[in-house]
Amino acid sequence: MTAPAIEDLLRDLTPRVLGALVRRYGRFEGCEDAVQEAVLAASVQWPAEGVPDNPRGWLTTVASRRLVDQLRSDHARRERESALAAEAAPADVPDTDDTLVLLFLCCHPTLTAASQTALTLRAVGGLTTAEIARAFLVPEATMAARISRAKQRIRAAGSSFALPEGAEREERLRVVLHVLYLIFNEGYTASSGSELVRADLAREAIRLARTVHAQLPEDGEVTGLLALMLLTHARREARTTPSGDLVPLAEQDRKRWDGALIDEGLDLVKAALAGPDLGPYQLQAAIAATHADAATAEETDWVQVHALYLILERIAPNPMVTLNRAIALAETEGPQAGLDLLSGLDGDGRMAGHHRLLSVRAHLLERTGDTAGAYEHYRRAAKATASLAEQRYLESRANRVAARPEPPVA
Repeated sequence: MTAPAIEDLLRDLTPRVLGALVRRYGRFEGCEDAVQEAVLAASVQWPAEGVPDNPRGWLTTVASRRLVDQLRSDHARRERESALAAEAAPADVPDTDDTLVLLFLCCHPTLTAASQTALTLRAVGGLTTAEIARAFLVPEATMAARISRAKQRIRAAGSSFALPEGAEREERLRVVLHVLYLIFNEGYTASSGSELVRADLAREAIRLARTVHAQLPEDGEVTGLLALMLLTHARREARTTPSGDLVPLAEQDRKRWDGALIDEGLDLVKAALAGPDLGPYQLQAAIAATHADAATAEETDWVQVHALYLILERIAPNPMVTLNRAIALAETEGPQAGLDLLSGLDGDGRMAGHHRLLSVRAHLLERTGDTAGAYEHYRRAAKATASLAEQRYLESRANRVAARPEPPVA
């Protein structure tokens, strides 16, 4: 098995092993540390020695031993931990997938919404602290401290390892959906590294979304989020060239889109929009469906896309929503209208120097004929992103603008 395949396997198994250990032993923080040590050991041994016949069992055994070692080292609790270690062998850990239960545990009500999301991304999504920090637009050290505090609060709360019920489930569900949304976004467009797409994260987000949808099929937002993921993931093969360079939506070969995922996504969008209420994921899914319905970029119903973003902006204000609405507005009313809307984001601290704002402004400036301004913003955007694929794309745009001859003086 290749190293990337082993990495995919470990990412898939990590939350399952962690969920099984937490169910058997409790002690979320200790289990999380033990599983990370087991995964680290596997990442070193498996490429050299081969993947074991039962990789999940291997991880569970190693993590259980590491956890027992941790428990025995705690002299103040030696008696209780020794008894636990004596009565529980690795084989006692149930062979069930507790990922969904783990997902809800990470969204414990004693945590803030930001901590719930960060902890779930770390424990269930497998993202690094640096990746999570970029998703939240905060320094890595801040995120590391937040995750550490969240694990400590989970331990102090002493909550049972079971799915919540009633109003508590509804409350945690909204955070769970946001977590899955962030995991998928990191997989669809990696925030750093040489590859544009991290298909393992996108697939894991879709798998978890399917799990939640199977339990809550009547929830419009759950259905909407799954639809959004499928319709977006359907474009993955057309989003890069054979050399890995980014291909923007308007230039993609739509024949390479996954028709099966689009059909499933469109059916889910219809189901999601059938209810009396509309939420952010339902609206985003409707936008994705509008793009999927267009045989070519030129046939996109931009009036409808803009109208949907306008509604989304009203019910869930967010600078990224406004940025995307500016793109749609430029398609319906011209690039200057889009630039005027973008100017309102300049004072938003979350967007200061963000590569997405810089790149969209560069694109709209290019369309107005301001090649100097477009070049400057493309270069700034390229420097602002940690994704090598995005850097290459933005630099190529800057070079294209720079090579364009200046218009003759009137």
